[in-house]
Amino acid sequence: MSTAPAPRSIAFFDVDNTLLRGASLYHVGIGAWRSKFITARDILSFGWKQARFVAVGENRAHLDTVRDRALEVVVGRSRSELISLSHEIFDSRLTQRLWPETVAVAHEHLDAGREVWLITATAQEIADVIADRLGCTGAVGTVLESTEGVFTGRLTGTVMHGIHKAEAAQSIIDQTGITAADCWAYSDSHNDIPLLNLVGHPVVVNPDATLLRYATARSWPVMKMKPSSIKAAIRASKKRQTTRA
Repeated sequence: MSTAPAPRSIAFFDVDNTLLRGASLYHVGIGAWRSKFITARDILSFGWKQARFVAVGENRAHLDTVRDRALEVVVGRSRSELISLSHEIFDSRLTQRLWPETVAVAHEHLDAGREVWLITATAQEIADVIADRLGCTGAVGTVLESTEGVFTGRLTGTVMHGIHKAEAAQSIIDQTGITAADCWAYSDSHNDIPLLNLVGHPVVVNPDATLLRYATARSWPVMKMKPSSIKAAIRASKKRQTTRA
């Protein structure tokens, strides 16, 4: 029996504001509201935090508040419900908010024979769906505790954030036999500096002010995109669909 060749290297991608404009959890919140998982008051709170996230990037206090509310929301719900909801939301909302530039870079890494892993604070089930739909190798997210497939409202371990992302990436690297110096990492947030410092090829994407200063001092590549690129990608997709029809 032949074995698959080891990856030549790995590219790690943050999700929120790196592959996706805004916070994935917000869009899951919208879907949860439409599916009557949460109330209108809840969704107004999610909406405010989404606006703040787009404007100023990650804020730990906001992340903690959203995390705690999300854990309350999923209590008693099943993993299968969240996975199904995530597929629905990917089709209805996330495809319209993907940054085409970073998605294209991820696919370039895959085409070059590299693994592409998403490392994100969002729930593991949501991260898995995004990775699957984008054709990535896999994902590492925050693990929600479940008993017999039903969420308890607690975490297994900690939120996949900050230094924990670097630790998760190192664990994946250790299993492949390659070195971190041969790997890439992409993020918008200064909270991911440990992950970016881990690899030999860090790239910052629409960075927050702190990360931009840090990256500039080290001559790291900077990707800057505008929302107009998302709109152009959507128009092009619709045109292709019309042409095929």
